[in-house]
Amino acid sequence: MSDFHQTGLVATFHRLGEGNLEKLERSLEKAARHKGISLVLPCLYQEIGTPALDGIIRDLKEVRYIREVVVTLGPTEPKEFANARKVFGALPQPTTLLWNSGPRIQAIYEEMRSECLEPGPDGKGRSAWMAYGYVIAERGSQVIALHDCDIVNYSREILGRLVFPVASDRLNYEFCKGYYSRVTTKMHGRVTRLFVTPLVRSLIKIVGTEEILRYYDSFRYPLAGEIAMEVDLARTIRTPSDWGLEVGMLAEVYRNCSVKRICQSELCANYEHKHQALSLEDKEKGLNRMANEIAKCIFRNIATEGIAFTSGFFNALRSTYLRMAQDTMVKFHGDALMNGLDYDRHTEGKAVEMFAEAIRTAGEVITLDPHGPPQIPNWNRVFAALPDLPDRLLEAVKEDNS
Repeated sequence: MSDFHQTGLVATFHRLGEGNLEKLERSLEKAARHKGISLVLPCLYQEIGTPALDGIIRDLKEVRYIREVVVTLGPTEPKEFANARKVFGALPQPTTLLWNSGPRIQAIYEEMRSECLEPGPDGKGRSAWMAYGYVIAERGSQVIALHDCDIVNYSREILGRLVFPVASDRLNYEFCKGYYSRVTTKMHGRVTRLFVTPLVRSLIKIVGTEEILRYYDSFRYPLAGEIAMEVDLARTIRTPSDWGLEVGMLAEVYRNCSVKRICQSELCANYEHKHQALSLEDKEKGLNRMANEIAKCIFRNIATEGIAFTSGFFNALRSTYLRMAQDTMVKFHGDALMNGLDYDRHTEGKAVEMFAEAIRTAGEVITLDPHGPPQIPNWNRVFAALPDLPDRLLEAVKEDNS
């Protein structure tokens, strides 16, 4: 059983015991009668046919409150797209596939670039953003939920607990972030445990309790990929297109709605999906690259709140982070011993040293280029520049799916 302690600025909804999934789903089915709910699934073709995705499809067949499933695909060839349609065609809900690498949507990306609206490189950020645009253009849903397609231990509970705070007419939340434990015989989630949380708390120690830092520190798993939000919020947020997607999304939500209408929900007792390699020697791969891009995203977002980076700031931050992360390791070691888990302090220590180097590298980049590449623009701006785009987007997707 989870604790029920409320911390930070955002409301936390805990998983207190096993819960009552049937009751939760009945409430969502009632809400769905007057508030359409679209489920967005960013999917790589490599995930099709995996046990994880097969399990997700199997469980989604039993969900009756989802109005439509929108599958937004990574790079796919025509034959692969056709096969993906067959696989997701097993779902009983109306299901639409977005062929992001197909000629019709590629033409839309090129038209945006001609209007100085940069859609960014291919990746999860752009795929999710295009799916939001499709749901907005369709005008049939008021709620968007999103989760990945590599969740090994997926269940209907994960989706229900993610959607409920935003869809329920008894609550008043615009955005919900999922969180969970990631434990097998050892602790996972190294980038959250050993990097993001100690980094944010180090920033608080150096610059003070700025609200955006307290806000970041409120989230138990800021890198979780599961979110639900009102469609109107999806219109207003810009989208990062790199590994900074999750923390960048949190910053956009912070700027575009009241903190009182932001929450986090514990989705399940434990969560399992694919794990990234540390990649100690290569800054362009694995958790090494992820940490670098997350750090740059956090630095750029707090800079927009008026926090100035003076000479020597990043050296001080790196030193503070190292001490904070090393102290945190001691706590995790004790937690692991109490629960009979394996804990490799040497490997954890190497990860911390790699993350400290990522802070230094990201600081050098920020010093030279404080603004960085533009984020994908919000849909309000895109539709203002291209007023007929909603209809043309719907037509392009319809033709791809015909």
